[in-house]
Amino acid sequence: MFRRPKITVVGAGATGATTAHLLALKDLGDVVLLDVVERVPQGKALDIWEAGPIEGFAARVTGTNAYEDTAGSDLVVITAGMPRKPGMSRDDLLKVNAAIVGEVAQKAAAQSPDAVFVVLTNPADVMAYVTWKATGLPPARILGQAGVLDSARFRAFLADALHISPKDVSAFVMGGHGDDMVPLVRYSYAGGIPVERLLPKAELDAIVERTRFGGGEVLQLMGSSAFYAPASSLAEMIAAILHDEHRLLPLIAYLNGEYGYSGLYVGVPAVLGGGGVERVVEVDFTPEEQAAFARSVGSVQKLLALLEES
Repeated sequence: MFRRPKITVVGAGATGATTAHLLALKDLGDVVLLDVVERVPQGKALDIWEAGPIEGFAARVTGTNAYEDTAGSDLVVITAGMPRKPGMSRDDLLKVNAAIVGEVAQKAAAQSPDAVFVVLTNPADVMAYVTWKATGLPPARILGQAGVLDSARFRAFLADALHISPKDVSAFVMGGHGDDMVPLVRYSYAGGIPVERLLPKAELDAIVERTRFGGGEVLQLMGSSAFYAPASSLAEMIAAILHDEHRLLPLIAYLNGEYGYSGLYVGVPAVLGGGGVERVVEVDFTPEEQAAFARSVGSVQKLLALLEES
């Protein structure tokens, strides 16, 4: 008998609820929306599920406040945590969100020990590490979402500057999910043509800078963190896992010697399939790119050190 995949989304805020909606629309599996606030996940889940006859999806969407209802999940998405507010950096969220994510991850893993965990809560690189430590699961089954989102912003800005469809732009961003992330212009293409041949350096530099502060731009405009593009990024990653697609995507993965680093999570290109991260792909750096990546990793290491101190 066919068994539909079971996906738990922890956190019924804007990002979590939007993610649950997209997962249902794409019919990726049955969705459990969990939150500590009573009645909210139940109401949002019911609202999403009632769209099924119109949108044509068969996914069952349920809301709950109990981790027992998440038992046997194939995949757990962690969006729970304190959102960023104007004037706050992702780093400001470190201690409060580490406590939240650690508890969430431990409880979810107890109910679904075979699940793959995808972490969105900021600072995402460190929260992936917290999830790994809290669950004791193999590091390949813990990953963070950031690179897909940051790369999507980079691609959108490049496409806009080139006046072409973003479908024809390929690009990726590496490093920590923070203001010193590393958008790699040299590995960015428009219809197979290097963007360096199509746009002047000054314009490319401006696009790189806008990409680094893409989340902050949304935050300043509407007073809360982005959620549409982050949810779309999660949905793409979840599809790659549940369909065992072996997608090569920029994501937060555990490093075990790759790029010269070990024992931490950071944004890199990696192959994503049914068991989580299958392998990290290493690319060649120019000295300038190497220095930028080292600075970004250094920021993640500083946050990890602060976390250990606290």
